[in-house]
Amino acid sequence: MQFIDLKSRHQLIGDKINARIQKVMSHGQFILGPEVREVEEKLAQYTGSKHCVTVSSGTDSLLIALMALGVGAGDEVITAPYTWISTAEVIALLGAKPIFVDIRPDTWNMDETLLEAAITDKTKAIMPVCIYGQCPDMDAINEIAKKYNLPVIEDAAQSFGATYKGKKSCNLSNIGSTSFFPSKPLGCYGDGGALFTNDDELAEKFRWIRVHGQERKHHHPILGINGRMDTIQAAILLEILEVFPDEVKKRKNLGQTYSEGLAGVEGVRTPSIGANNTSVYAQYTILSDQREEIQQSFKDKNIPSVSYYSVPLHLQPVFENLGHKDGGFPIAEKVANQCLSLPMSPYLTQEDQAKVIDAISKIEKS
Repeated sequence: MQFIDLKSRHQLIGDKINARIQKVMSHGQFILGPEVREVEEKLAQYTGSKHCVTVSSGTDSLLIALMALGVGAGDEVITAPYTWISTAEVIALLGAKPIFVDIRPDTWNMDETLLEAAITDKTKAIMPVCIYGQCPDMDAINEIAKKYNLPVIEDAAQSFGATYKGKKSCNLSNIGSTSFFPSKPLGCYGDGGALFTNDDELAEKFRWIRVHGQERKHHHPILGINGRMDTIQAAILLEILEVFPDEVKKRKNLGQTYSEGLAGVEGVRTPSIGANNTSVYAQYTILSDQREEIQQSFKDKNIPSVSYYSVPLHLQPVFENLGHKDGGFPIAEKVANQCLSLPMSPYLTQEDQAKVIDAISKIEKS
């Protein structure tokens, strides 16, 4: 059993992907070729955004977003402590300070009721994270941001394809950012990412920044990075996009099957999906005080699992200078101590999913 099955999709559409790659090899425009423009148009259309700008990775998409907003030394950017390090990493790389707001005990996303208290005169942006495939309460976050005239960057690396109040993730705030890392809901065959916005000026800055701040040949009005998506990865995404809507449906059904199968298991808490949300279950994650026992049971049965973010960002040694201690963000710490992600992908078989549920159900409760 694979934790994330990337092979089955390729078996399904591999011939079409290979044909796309061969087309790129034939025309030879390996950087910013026609497939890049094509996939940007299709991604924008999918999300309902006016602009999509593809970039080299999800991490670079966050970095470019912050650079376009002028975030720098002395600024503060508010985000959540329970996520992958790149969210806070890019803030620190620009000389700004990550300000953490604890997560909700139900959806594990940023607790919007704690957000306003974290805003200071140094706050430059708010960056909520769509953890495990569903969005935070974006209307509440946007309303607070508007009150203080602050931009919101939706870190949607895990939620491409999800919806909030009927609107697609990546089109819920000033800027949407996502990742096409292979294990993500919409993943390519290497690194890749994208930025989404309805703001013409921001979109233009994104395009400049991804090519070293270049507005036109030999003219660089702002600092930038080498942040372009390879044409081959764009070509691969074009083909994967054709099956993606069906994969989203499969993810939803698998998530529901997990939740129903584990509903009565003592000591196991299944994900809570917000009333206004759909989830693409980038990971299907449970909470349990008996995480180690479950992992051992899985190991005995050759079932893979991962404890994502088991050390929250505020307790990472690289952020020791921020002065946070154990107990500073209790919900994030509790989730980090109990979280366990189960095998999940659109191509997880019913038989394998039943084995996972059975292995958890037979754990002896202490």
